[in-house]
Amino acid sequence: MAEAVAAALALFLVPHRLGMMLLGIMAGLMVGVLPGMGGIVAVAVLLPFVVQLDVISALAMLTGALAVVHTSDTITSVLIGAPGSAASVTTVMEGHPLARQGQAARVLAAAYLSSLIGGLIGAVGLTLSIPIARPLVLAFGSPELFMLTALGVSFAGSLLGKEARRGVIAGLLGLLLGAVGPSPAAAQLRFTFGQIYLMDGMDLAIVALGIYGIAETIGILSRGGAIAERIDLGQGWLQGLRDVVQHRWLVLRGALIGMWAGILPAIGATAGTWMAYGHVVATSKDRSRFGKGDIRGIIAPEAANNSVEAGDLIPTLLFSVPGSAPAAMIMGALLAYGVVPGPRIVQQHLDLIYAIVWTFAAANIIGAAIMFLASPLLARLTYIPFTRVAPPVILMMLLAAFQETQHFGDLIALLALGVLGYAMKATGWPRAPLLIGFVLAGPLERYYWLTINLYPDPRSWLLRPAVIVIGLLLVAPFAWSAVQALRRRGAAVQSALQRVRWKPSLGTVVSVGLLGIFAYAWLSARGFLVGSSLMPLSAAVLGTVLCAVQVVQEARGRSVPVGDEDELGGADDPSARRGVQRALGYLAGIAACTGLIWLVGFRVAAALWVLVFMLRVARMRWTRAIPYTAAVVMALELLAGVLSVRLPQGLIGLFR
Repeated sequence: MAEAVAAALALFLVPHRLGMMLLGIMAGLMVGVLPGMGGIVAVAVLLPFVVQLDVISALAMLTGALAVVHTSDTITSVLIGAPGSAASVTTVMEGHPLARQGQAARVLAAAYLSSLIGGLIGAVGLTLSIPIARPLVLAFGSPELFMLTALGVSFAGSLLGKEARRGVIAGLLGLLLGAVGPSPAAAQLRFTFGQIYLMDGMDLAIVALGIYGIAETIGILSRGGAIAERIDLGQGWLQGLRDVVQHRWLVLRGALIGMWAGILPAIGATAGTWMAYGHVVATSKDRSRFGKGDIRGIIAPEAANNSVEAGDLIPTLLFSVPGSAPAAMIMGALLAYGVVPGPRIVQQHLDLIYAIVWTFAAANIIGAAIMFLASPLLARLTYIPFTRVAPPVILMMLLAAFQETQHFGDLIALLALGVLGYAMKATGWPRAPLLIGFVLAGPLERYYWLTINLYPDPRSWLLRPAVIVIGLLLVAPFAWSAVQALRRRGAAVQSALQRVRWKPSLGTVVSVGLLGIFAYAWLSARGFLVGSSLMPLSAAVLGTVLCAVQVVQEARGRSVPVGDEDELGGADDPSARRGVQRALGYLAGIAACTGLIWLVGFRVAAALWVLVFMLRVARMRWTRAIPYTAAVVMALELLAGVLSVRLPQGLIGLFR
């Protein structure tokens, strides 16, 4: 083993291969900054260029890009509020509110250092996994995988927001969204409404961009001003580093959770990040700041999303089971070079594995160093009035969403989810459980169906030792929360559930709308086949009941008063109502942009929409608005050319 490590280091330190790794790192950093792109795009962009390289140079470039995507996606998530990738949604939840408070430097420093440490822990774990991972992973059957997925879903119990009922409803809504498309347990399509676009299901990147990216962008625009309410970058960098040192055990636990999520098939970076975030919330004594800006909610997930990429490579290299889509692309590159991933790779190509390890470790160090140096300049984006930043950000999100299937339905889905996300944000409904439910809906249903078919007698799998241990871990947080709730019962409960005078509002619309969604899903799921109806029917029935209770409680004035989940004050506050009115106008503007794209194509629509936005909203003069519009369109055109991104074509087809 030591000889293989030394031989891999000698192969890795060849200047040509180091140069390829640096090119991959730069590509990964640039793609990571773009909203919604993520590791899939980073690896996909480089694949056409690696076929002319030797296998180690190709792996150095691809691994270098994959290793740093979750380091640079912090910039967009923190400063703009749009997730750089689906795995950075937790960073939006905690980092963006802190950036608005003028603590962007602190957040970025903590995130970069946590990502660096998490990546290095992942590299060490990848090294140590080679002799021990094979028997460990093969020992896990579908019962254990189902329980582990259920454990991930249970973390939503720690993210329930101000009122537990709303959090559970949001999680059930995520399960329903995850059920759209083909059933993993039976040959049936669900909730497609006869639309071809929905037959493959909803895409995670679009859901994350809509629920958080569009919603947060609209929220900032409706509030007005710059991203940050007050700027204090002076001491923020050192404070962020001190935060990581202070919470060093969170970094370790987050990295280990992320790596384990990477090892397990069909879990991936997003679920691993949510698991790490849920673990932090569940084990914290003071949870009052979570969702409003808590540095602990950044440190553990950022360590997890880098280590999970190393974990993904373990089943990919050792078992030919890709842990993620980017890992599948790396496996495809290996196959193109005649290297077959699997147990034999340890005997035949051990040097390649350790070359990947060296690349992964070096890329994390270099990527974090680059972002530390570049971030002071990038953090100054918080000074700029957001009306001047929003148009290219919104266009980038529309462009990123379109790349998923290159169907115009991507843009409609993004807009619809953006409306839903803003409605939930403005009325205090937590969005984190929705994302967790959506991410884990497929694995949860698939592993449960396999379990009940392979083990007809429930006792044969419920009494397995690993299942019992995971079950105890699943129940323990809820038992502890119940005990704590009983202790706090009395005055605290009365103050939380104060009687308020009910009057129709946006919150009423959201509650009734969700009730209608669950009731419709209940009626539809009753006609599904047995295998495909189990999960959606259960979610729909429970969601209908809870939504009905929620509506009744709101009408009786016994529900927690709703308001923006990121702001102080309720939804009935006059300034809040004015903000909602402005937000509806901005949503209408994005809808108009989407309609223009459908009609005349992306190029013409982008130019017209940006020009009108800068003149009418940003109040920019013609002499500045025209050059700004030209610069935005040229930048998007250059980006599309470099990344080989396809631009949406309109019906009229101008400038194709």
